[in-house]
Amino acid sequence: MAKHPEYQYLDLLQDIIENGSDKKVFFTPEVLAEYAKNGEEAPSMRSVFGRQIRFDLSKSFPLLTTKKVFFRGILHELIRFLSGNSNIKYLADNDVHIRDERAWKRYHKHCLENDPSQDMAQPDFIAKIKAEDKDSEFVKNRWDLITIYGRMRRRRPASDGREIDQLAWVIQWLKDKPYRKSYVVSARNPDFIYAMASAWNRSEVPPFCHTTFQFAVTEDNKLNLWLYQRSADSFLWVPFNIASYALLLLMVAQVTWLQPWEFVHTFGDVHIYSNHFDQVKLQLSREPKDFPTIKLNPNIKNIDDFKFEDITLENYDPHPAIKAPIANIGWS
Repeated sequence: MAKHPEYQYLDLLQDIIENGSDKKVFFTPEVLAEYAKNGEEAPSMRSVFGRQIRFDLSKSFPLLTTKKVFFRGILHELIRFLSGNSNIKYLADNDVHIRDERAWKRYHKHCLENDPSQDMAQPDFIAKIKAEDKDSEFVKNRWDLITIYGRMRRRRPASDGREIDQLAWVIQWLKDKPYRKSYVVSARNPDFIYAMASAWNRSEVPPFCHTTFQFAVTEDNKLNLWLYQRSADSFLWVPFNIASYALLLLMVAQVTWLQPWEFVHTFGDVHIYSNHFDQVKLQLSREPKDFPTIKLNPNIKNIDDFKFEDITLENYDPHPAIKAPIANIGWS
């Protein structure tokens, strides 16, 4: 019998455990101060470099089964990305809190620099955002992550003032000339990251982990998607990333009348944080179960028309969830 495709991920975890290099993590002074205030030791990480896994979407949907993966959060995050919206009120309103901390950090830093009396704890900040109207000045100015994936891929700022919709361009050309090799979407822009950033473009969002993805059509109108991820938290975020891009492939295939085929996931630095080792060992002790399937609303013909209720996950029976702390690393 063929080996279950989830073993690609499990073997990657084992590879990192056995062959990875232990190294310190870069922390901003603010993050180090936060760890110290909480009486915690900042984690290190163990990493390998240059790995690849791939999944055949014509057979099943690669939502990992050796632990329950937060699919509702994956779907809401992808819907927000497709909207091009860089504000995270949509996630907060739908009780998806994967980006709360980054938005609060931006608000917290603004208050410390301008008006400390307006500062508030993260839970209070979230509650205020949920209570405010989406068009309020507080929501628009204090919950916007500015350079998040959706904006850079669907409203990327151009030097002449335009906003470039890379994904729409790719989809249109996949319909017109599917076998071209140029269907690349890139998130990396030096003007927004590290010391290279313009003063007005700096934010609390770290450089994009998902740097580039590319669509390619092979024989018989098979649509493939390749992702390069420069930095990958293999325990917490890679399962999320696999499912998100696999779902994106299914959605783009439907609106371009192509057949979904392979998702190929290439990693630069792929790592396990030291405060995740015990959780990884537990996951490695489990046997994978059958992958689930995804059903898309067949009436959706435009990528912008997909809503949460148009995507249904079927036959997902994973092992229980395994919780772990998010590594509060700042820029890495």
